[in-house]
Amino acid sequence: MRHWFKDQHFRSLLKNSSYLAISRVVAAIAGIATLSLAAHALGVLAFGALILITSYAKAVSGLSKFQSWHLIVRYGGKALHGEEEDFKTSTGFAFALDAISGVGGMLVAVAILPLVATWVGIQSGNLWLAMLYCTLLPTMGAATPSGVLRALDRFDLISWQSTATPISRIALVSTAYFAGAPFGTWVGIWYVTDLAGDLYLWFLAWRELRRRGLLEGIRPTLKPERLPGAWRFAIHVNLTASVQAAWGPIARVVVGGLLGPAGAALFRVASALSDAAAKPAELLAKAFYPEVVRMDLTSKKPWKLMFRVTALAGGMALIAILILLVGGKPLVGFLFGKQFLGAYEALVVLMLVPFLGVLSFPLPPMLYTLDRPDAPLTARLIGTVSYFLIVAPLCWRFGLIGAAIAFTLGNVATTSVMIWQLLREHRRVRPRKPTTA
Repeated sequence: MRHWFKDQHFRSLLKNSSYLAISRVVAAIAGIATLSLAAHALGVLAFGALILITSYAKAVSGLSKFQSWHLIVRYGGKALHGEEEDFKTSTGFAFALDAISGVGGMLVAVAILPLVATWVGIQSGNLWLAMLYCTLLPTMGAATPSGVLRALDRFDLISWQSTATPISRIALVSTAYFAGAPFGTWVGIWYVTDLAGDLYLWFLAWRELRRRGLLEGIRPTLKPERLPGAWRFAIHVNLTASVQAAWGPIARVVVGGLLGPAGAALFRVASALSDAAAKPAELLAKAFYPEVVRMDLTSKKPWKLMFRVTALAGGMALIAILILLVGGKPLVGFLFGKQFLGAYEALVVLMLVPFLGVLSFPLPPMLYTLDRPDAPLTARLIGTVSYFLIVAPLCWRFGLIGAAIAFTLGNVATTSVMIWQLLREHRRVRPRKPTTA
């Protein structure tokens, strides 16, 4: 394993991942503490209402946003090597897509909420709060600043920004907890901290562009003529991200609609702890894509890098999974209270999801780099259709555990299809051995 560290790309990936890891540890601790205080202060039903309001906005954002950072990394990833024009064009294209999808998503979300509120478990008394929260969508869905910082190898700035929202939120939540603040105040805290974190990311990207002299020439555009296949790539990535939204906020909204606010609250607790075990894979995924996009996939190096980071993430995730399996029930009781102990059985089922995340996190970046943006979309569609076909029957039959089983099986389907797709692409691009006459 020592020779792995002789690989420049592996060292760079670890450096960038370490920046993200430090911030994610801080963010995870603050996030869990925030949920703990909110759960204790609000109780199961009110806490579930808070989760459904925030999840509705995030679900619409997930459906509408373009994940435009992929465009900047894909087409502008060589900005550090002096190829600035493609970087500027892709940044302008990403910004235009963010603006249109953000404003459009906000208008649609506000317009349809009165019609679907009861279906997703949002009570009529909280309708105006949920509509107000939807005004965050233009900044919530914007990925341009993240793409700029990734392409310019400023993962350190991304790491510091990612701590801004959870740290400010835990400070305000602590005040609200001891002051016995009403429900509307809690929604306001989530709103203000989300907005502040998003604006801070935009500021960091703008400052970095100005420092490098790259601001001049960046213009919003929907005609990226310098970027071959950019619209095709953007549409496929957008559709993939929209479908992937089913695995986060939409899943919580669906569970809330099937099992009520209490079910949404318990599922949120179980998924929050399960997500903690998946963090190593998420951190490496964010650093892996900008690294592999600069490599030649017909050589062995990117494939070796993929296996190495998968092994590294697998070891870290396994430790986290074991800790949660052994100490999960006491942890749930301590952090959220005895009324949330019903989340533990769902947590046990969801422990398979971090393992699947370790297997799957390098797959979309590899497929995107191979110019196969349709492949992750196909896999996500198959997994999502599987999930929606089985979630209602399993919830009606097994309750919260059924929701966890459906979530896990949907992820199994998605991961299996992507592994098959990448194996097929590997056979296509792998270097051929010379034949002897």
